[in-house]
Amino acid sequence: MSKKSKTKNSAFWRKVRKNIKYSLKNPFTYLFILIVLLLVAATIVVGNTEPYHPEGEVTNWKDTIWHSIVAVVAAYYDYYMKTVPGRLASLVLLLVGMAFWTIVLGKITSAILAVQSKNNKGLKKLKRMKGHFLLCGWRPGFEKILEAVMIQNPDISPDMIVVVNNAPQDQMGILRSDSRFTEIKYVAGDFSDADVLKRAFIQTAGRALVMADYSAGTDISDMEVDSRTVLSVLTMKNLNSKVYVSAELLSDKFEEHLRMANVDELILTQDYEHSLLATSSSGLGYSNVIKALISDNADTGILIEDIEKSLVGKTYSELVKYYDDDPDDGDVLVGLLLNAGSHNLKNGSINQPLLTPAEDYIIPEAAKAVVIRGKNEE
Repeated sequence: MSKKSKTKNSAFWRKVRKNIKYSLKNPFTYLFILIVLLLVAATIVVGNTEPYHPEGEVTNWKDTIWHSIVAVVAAYYDYYMKTVPGRLASLVLLLVGMAFWTIVLGKITSAILAVQSKNNKGLKKLKRMKGHFLLCGWRPGFEKILEAVMIQNPDISPDMIVVVNNAPQDQMGILRSDSRFTEIKYVAGDFSDADVLKRAFIQTAGRALVMADYSAGTDISDMEVDSRTVLSVLTMKNLNSKVYVSAELLSDKFEEHLRMANVDELILTQDYEHSLLATSSSGLGYSNVIKALISDNADTGILIEDIEKSLVGKTYSELVKYYDDDPDDGDVLVGLLLNAGSHNLKNGSINQPLLTPAEDYIIPEAAKAVVIRGKNEE
């Protein structure tokens, strides 16, 4: 026998001994043995008394065993007992059978509730996934963010979205009871922890969005929130360098750290808020325009579209003409997105926007068109 086979054998017998020791410590093991002994004893009593009664319906061991099975499984007497020992034994069979099925059904119910409880608490082990979307973090109003993510990503079905956070259980319970989110997977835990991310299959994920996390309460500092964001992005990229990660920062103090963690897309929330407030002060309706451009509707506002293969390597003016030739679609070309979704960069950054380039600019590979589309109103 080879050394590998011996090791396998040894591990098998260790596991067997471990299971036996566990069984011997479990009180249900002794209860089960007691039930079996009582059933066997009652069956023997019936088999040794009823066939000798002149009017007995049980005449042989086949009838005896059948009577025991019916009494235990169906709680019903198929034969009427004539002797006192036979009647007492049948009563034992009936009562023990009821107790046995009560225990079995209780164990099954307990197992189902345990699985449901794990699922609700985000502790259930997920089936292996690939190309899915991770949404990490939580804050008040999370359901609106989740709904917007689903609208903006129509290519991702709800069962391919995995929410990872340490949110209060009652909040996640309410969220998951919503019919819109029932198919969404949930993993409870700190999303900056490698083990938690592995439970969400970060190794095979396609995209991830890390939002400013307030699972521990809204009174924690911006520095604590941003520190966790940086750590989580760093962990994600170490576990899967190809996953596309977008992350939200509350302050630009950690911007450089997040860039060093190789984040693909960075959202500086406070900068956007300050800019929006400042532009709205002009009274020219900038905020209304911005709201229309980043509409929750996935079919209007700023859109990113694939470029016809025949136009790759041509000038930007030819792409402009391509869009101008079809005015009925309502699309207005405003620029290009360079290195769109490409992780094998020769130069530049991934998903780098280039607005209104020169007419003679040559459209490179891995570029997409940035267009604005409005609502088609009659």
